[in-house]
Amino acid sequence: MQRSSFYAWKAAGPTRAARHAADAALAARIRQVHAADTTCGRPRITAELNNGAPAGRRVNQKRIGRIMRAHGIQGYRRRRRVRTTIPEQTHTTVPDLLRRDFTAPAPNRVYVGDITYLPLADGTNLYLATVIDCYSRRLAGWAIADHMRTELVEDALRAAAGTRGSLTGAIFHSDHGSVYTSRAYADLCKRLGLVQSMGAVGSSADNALAESFNATLKREVLQDNPSWPDELACRRELSVG
Repeated sequence: MQRSSFYAWKAAGPTRAARHAADAALAARIRQVHAADTTCGRPRITAELNNGAPAGRRVNQKRIGRIMRAHGIQGYRRRRRVRTTIPEQTHTTVPDLLRRDFTAPAPNRVYVGDITYLPLADGTNLYLATVIDCYSRRLAGWAIADHMRTELVEDALRAAAGTRGSLTGAIFHSDHGSVYTSRAYADLCKRLGLVQSMGAVGSSADNALAESFNATLKREVLQDNPSWPDELACRRELSVG
């Protein structure tokens, strides 16, 4: 090594040490989020760490991914995959009003929702639609069916409206699944006084709170079981509480 290169390397020592320390601190934060929900991967961990963080402290997904790989941290991947988000072309443009900020100043102001599949032992699925209050992180409305038609998310919204009395003026954020971009769903939102919001197509982090809720629900209820024995058992367990 040339003398000039050695001195340059030596001078950069404090910067390297600071970077290593920052990575170690970030790794500890990542482990904390991952320990709370081991199904979390890079997108949801990034969204969780950046939730409410000031602009100067936000962390990008590439850095999160690099540190996760270096420390052997990875989200749980199911072998069986069921596609629940089916994009639909629509002429109506719905903005992203949350920008991954899943907080709210008070109850009944901001909601997120999603559809997740509920595997049964016979190889079929039920489907759960949720309406989650971003203020309390509690389920305000939900519906279960053996299909993913628009009626499923409509029933969940009506259940939330019944629970809260009114949803007028609240925001409901979702992905770009065909049920959420349908005319019937948009009409129901208008009748309920809801303002629609949608994340980017194909970005799970834009609806991370709803996806995290779904993953936690199935992990805690199913535990080590791959599926529910039948439809009745599934409905009964999910209706408790």
